[in-house]
Amino acid sequence: MSAAPTIAAADEPPARRLGWSLLLNVAHAIDHWVLLIFATAVGAIAADFGFSRWEDLMPYASGAFFAFGIGSLPAGRLGDTWGRRPMMLAFFFGLGASLLACAAATGPWPMAIALTVMGLFAAIYHPVGIPMLVRESTRPGRTIGINGLAGNLGIALAALATGALVKYAGWRAAFLVPALLSLACGVLFARLAPKEQIPPTRRQPPATASPRAVLARVFAVITITATTGALIFNFTTNGNAELLRERMAGVVTDPLALGVLLAAVYAVASGAQLIVGHLIDRIDLKRLLLSILASQVVLFAAAAHAHGWSFFALATLMMAAVFGAIPFIDAIIVRFVDDRIRSRVAGARLTVSFGISALAVYLLGPLVKSAGFEALLLGMAGIACVTFLAATALPSLRGK
Repeated sequence: MSAAPTIAAADEPPARRLGWSLLLNVAHAIDHWVLLIFATAVGAIAADFGFSRWEDLMPYASGAFFAFGIGSLPAGRLGDTWGRRPMMLAFFFGLGASLLACAAATGPWPMAIALTVMGLFAAIYHPVGIPMLVRESTRPGRTIGINGLAGNLGIALAALATGALVKYAGWRAAFLVPALLSLACGVLFARLAPKEQIPPTRRQPPATASPRAVLARVFAVITITATTGALIFNFTTNGNAELLRERMAGVVTDPLALGVLLAAVYAVASGAQLIVGHLIDRIDLKRLLLSILASQVVLFAAAAHAHGWSFFALATLMMAAVFGAIPFIDAIIVRFVDDRIRSRVAGARLTVSFGISALAVYLLGPLVKSAGFEALLLGMAGIACVTFLAATALPSLRGK
């Protein structure tokens, strides 16, 4: 991960630069890990809270994802105007405290409130942490790819660590462990990350900038594609634990074994981000994105009718296509948007895309309960078609 760029002075020790850059990648893993703890442990939490079906408890998690989307706007603005280092400190310490509140929840509404607060702090990372990493990067695609891999390994951790903790220590431990990790990372980040001399918005403007008409067109397209992509991301990552349980019934039934299988899906699929990050720096972004979106349509449709080990194989390919589409939005923002306003632009599109896609979390339980996972997977194939059509309006873009 030594390729991660720096925001510090040129004389900053390389080991220190590597340290806080590594912590930013760890933060991405934590961010995705904590957002999926509830969905992974929902069966155990529902039983503890007196619910007969896990689907009936899922809507209580929707506040976390609405907050994750809406909170991105003020987080992005503060990242540019106040500074990215202090915002990342708020991320680490606020996330840790809210996870402790989740672990202490005694019923569905206290849990819903704690999850919503957690979502607000989790919202800080994407509009703040990623621009902090990619500033001055000579190979932004590679940097984004490594960062994306870290985020997806967090998703794998949500499946593996949560499954193990729920089985051996109870669902409360599944929130407690990442809470302590986040607090520890915050202490390290405070010691290693250099203080910014001035916030991004007060830096000198670049010599060249993209025309406003191009910026408006690109922002409109990436908002649409990011929204539909986030819908798919939330439907899959929040539903995969129960989906795998249903489709592997009769083959694998142990909760920990299912957690290991789901973690394996995420770990293998995460490699797609490294490959895509490498390709983004070298070939046309639009053509690459369209090919990945087309594969999503085919894979979702095929997975809708699969069971057993054939479903497991398709699920791995399906998630590789989902993860492989993630780096493009950040790469396009790096290509077109001045660093002084990147956090605000990223925050604005995240507010729209994740705010709308939070509906996926709210609707997941009721949809599966009424129509089943087959209808959900076919619906995601349709959403992927919409994403493909929106992406065709992008200009041809070659990585920097």
